[in-house]
Amino acid sequence: MSQAHSSTIESSRPIYLVRFKARPMPSEDDWNAPAWAHAETLEVRHFRPESSSHRPRTFARLLHSPAGVSGIFRVEDRYVRCVHTEYLSDVWKDSCVEFFAQPRPDRGYFNFEFNCGGAHLCYHIVNPERAPDGFKDFTRIPADLGRTVQVRGSLPRVVEPEITRPLTWTLRFFIPFALLERFVGPLGAVGGQTWRGNFFKCAEENSHPHWAAWSPVDEFNFHRPQCFGQLRFESPPGDHGARRARSLTVRAGRTMASTHPPCTTEKSPKKSPGASSP
Repeated sequence: MSQAHSSTIESSRPIYLVRFKARPMPSEDDWNAPAWAHAETLEVRHFRPESSSHRPRTFARLLHSPAGVSGIFRVEDRYVRCVHTEYLSDVWKDSCVEFFAQPRPDRGYFNFEFNCGGAHLCYHIVNPERAPDGFKDFTRIPADLGRTVQVRGSLPRVVEPEITRPLTWTLRFFIPFALLERFVGPLGAVGGQTWRGNFFKCAEENSHPHWAAWSPVDEFNFHRPQCFGQLRFESPPGDHGARRARSLTVRAGRTMASTHPPCTTEKSPKKSPGASSP
């Protein structure tokens, strides 16, 4: 692929503005609550062709504070099933939403995966090439750190049997920057920085499996950091250090582009294991 074509694909990747809010986490689970009205809204709408006919509409919002990132998903769903309840269990097999974040271009990325009942997993992945134990270079976030990720879903912990009627569910989360810094080092003032990331909706072990992304992936595999979009963090009011932070992340973005193969536009055949499986 030519450098010009690669640059064109990269420039077409979506951009999301993460608004600043001084409070670390809105307490409201209601998508329409005033605390969330300040956030921009994105839609997870790029479905893989391996998906069934069920294409749930999925929306997400993020806010950041000095303590971390708060997020909420809203899913207009059907065929909802949820049976995994433990940390690091196979939540991607249930009705699930996911947020992947790459704060630094050369220090891996994090995958935060949540089923609709509120169980979750999170890994730090340096090399996403598949291996018998998961990936070539990765760390399962220990439970003591994993518990610092706050998660609350609007549905019961277990949904079984599957709910086939239409219903809307939400899931709220908070990820402390301190967790990320344990693996990538000090983040500094996040306002003005540009990270990379993606958002996903999936369900594998239900009657209508599906896989969707905010920034489309070129394989049946969510673990494609070269396909991530941009997450631009709004600066707090009066933050005069934002210009320097923005300059640093622009240079970092150039570094990342040179260390990962480009995300292509060609359609790839179905891969194994599934797109969302860690």
